[in-house]
Amino acid sequence: MNDIVVTSGGILSFGGLRFRCALGRGGVLPEAEKREGDGATPLGRYPLRQVFYRPDRLAAPQTRLPLRALTPQDGWCDDPHDTAYNRFVALPYAASHEKLWREDAVYDVIVVLGHNDDPPVPGLGSAIFLHVARPDYSGTEGCVALALLDLLALLAVLRPATQIDLRTA
Repeated sequence: MNDIVVTSGGILSFGGLRFRCALGRGGVLPEAEKREGDGATPLGRYPLRQVFYRPDRLAAPQTRLPLRALTPQDGWCDDPHDTAYNRFVALPYAASHEKLWREDAVYDVIVVLGHNDDPPVPGLGSAIFLHVARPDYSGTEGCVALALLDLLALLAVLRPATQIDLRTA
């Protein structure tokens, strides 16, 4: 199996690995119904674009995916009216954005999913990541989140051609 499979019940599977995961606080929606700010995880199949990590908190993860260390100046534009919508941006940035260098640990490792990015369509959702779950696995803003050790184990076995398949059951 080449794809990561994530079911709406909060289980991520890849090969022989199986992990609990958190999904969007707004539930899951078909990709065509996903909208900016709805807190839903979009169903569908997406490539894994890049991995970011916090070098002040952990060593570079083992992965075959493109890897980049985060800095405090890194952000992601979530303003549907901006030309950089659903793109990495350098901070400070005038339009609405997420800071990728966070005080909590949820963005210590981020895998960028290729949702609404080729090209981005304003308003159909931005910043859909695979990232670190909160200890209580509470809902995300639309992302998929795993325990840090599970995410690191997954990254070690992924290949650049791997895609993530978010489905209902």
